[in-house]
Amino acid sequence: MEHDYPKRKRNRLEGYDYAQPNYYYVTVCAKDRKALFWEFPYRRGAHCAPEKLPLSPIGKVVEQAILHIPESYESIAVDKYVVMPNHIHMILIFRADAYGRAMHAPTLSTVIGQMKGYATKMCGKQIWQKSFYDRVIRSQKAYEEIWNYIDGNPLKWQDDEYYIR
Repeated sequence: MEHDYPKRKRNRLEGYDYAQPNYYYVTVCAKDRKALFWEFPYRRGAHCAPEKLPLSPIGKVVEQAILHIPESYESIAVDKYVVMPNHIHMILIFRADAYGRAMHAPTLSTVIGQMKGYATKMCGKQIWQKSFYDRVIRSQKAYEEIWNYIDGNPLKWQDDEYYIR
């Protein structure tokens, strides 16, 4: 018996090498988009400066997992990140060597999987939804827009697509 299951949309660019040197914008959501990463209660609609994020104990583990990425992979830098109540945003840089060649680097999926696994192990429970969203940053303009979005995300939390209503 043959079934016509809906085709799942591909999350990654077909044929693209996600280990090559580049800048990547990544969003990872909490399981069921539950608000696990900030201390509660916080006022709904409250604006929060990025340097004063009210991270919960789980949020602090998530931040530690993000900061652990370059310790695990010397060819990868965390350029910018923010931990929101139920998701994170990051700009990751996969660097080349002095000759412009890719350093021995894992794929983006491997890096995100390791980061999620590290946080899950430290928390002792599943905290992430499956997969993640990514975008290859292809221009200075796109980079600046993403940087500003990440920087301002806590200030505009009530307008965020992942806002908990």
